[in-house]
Amino acid sequence: MALVLNEEQGMLRDSVNAFLSERAPVAHLRKLRDSRDPVGFDRKLWSQLAEQGYSATLVPEAHGGLGLGAVEAGVISEALGRTLTPSPFLSTAVLAARALARTGTPAQQAQLLPAIAAAQTVIALAVDEASKHRPGAIACKAARDGEGWRLDGAKSFVLDGHVAERFIVAARSSTMGITLFLVDANAAGVEIERTVMVDAHNAARMRLTGVRVAADAALGAADTAGAALAEVLDLGRAVVAAQLLGIADAVFAQTLGYLKERRQFDRAIGEFQALQHRAAELYIDIELTRALVLGALQAVDQNSDADPAKAALIVAQAKAHACATANRAVQEGVQMHGGIGMTDEFDIGLYMKRARTLQELFGDAGFHADRVAAMGGY
Repeated sequence: MALVLNEEQGMLRDSVNAFLSERAPVAHLRKLRDSRDPVGFDRKLWSQLAEQGYSATLVPEAHGGLGLGAVEAGVISEALGRTLTPSPFLSTAVLAARALARTGTPAQQAQLLPAIAAAQTVIALAVDEASKHRPGAIACKAARDGEGWRLDGAKSFVLDGHVAERFIVAARSSTMGITLFLVDANAAGVEIERTVMVDAHNAARMRLTGVRVAADAALGAADTAGAALAEVLDLGRAVVAAQLLGIADAVFAQTLGYLKERRQFDRAIGEFQALQHRAAELYIDIELTRALVLGALQAVDQNSDADPAKAALIVAQAKAHACATANRAVQEGVQMHGGIGMTDEFDIGLYMKRARTLQELFGDAGFHADRVAAMGGY
């Protein structure tokens, strides 16, 4: 498949960029941050995103969604990266929607997927348990409790967990088996602690102590969620890589503008060859990342049970490269802006903080470089 957007995807890109540029520029994030907003995102804006259909992107048409794929979700995520817009798009419209569509029972899907499409609920995926992403080391325990289950353990870095009404909790239900459970935020034994991250977005720590859930809270058959969870995480990684691409793109555009405007020795600093070379190298890096990210999103859409490892390899390559490119873009942006690049009045610092958070989310460059090596990639 060609590494370019088709006509419909290009129209989506244009519409979401125009919408967010008008309704949620970087000043929107600043306002939420400076007011110490208890929610961390604008619920009215989230409803407006739903009116545009963005929250319904991955929800199947049978449940009121658009039935689109990872490429479309990545297009929206890239736009969110450009404007740094806080929203439950990743936690709910991407991760939760795909987990429910992939493993949910008909009753669970009928109840929750239409609510996700209409932005009427926030559902958070709870996987990680330590400071680093290690999905293969899940220790949260699920034990049989009569006809239901008892959950005990802790989760960290739960996106939008402080406002989620439900959680999809990954727990170890046997020595080798993982099961996903729907857990109500108000269930007895559930403790939630909001953590405001360095980029002014939100996550939470979660503790489950003797949390009892009914048998029908499990998504799919017990002990069989490992493959589905891996697929959901790879979708999340590809979508996060797209957001990192959006950050790099926005920072590069701002830096180019500054190079054309800032004058030194009676010349625009962009006329100096050393800065031109650095800008050209960054542009090439961003375009390479764009191709890798689109290839990863396409691979996720094409990922069939016949060859899931192929998509996993491409996603790992894209996430590792996107981490490095975004890091390079914000560093070059700060340096080319000089000392003022580190001041809060300039947006570069906000992009740097967001990039740093996204680099850790679902595995940093080192984590994915290891994955590539283990899968025989290069």
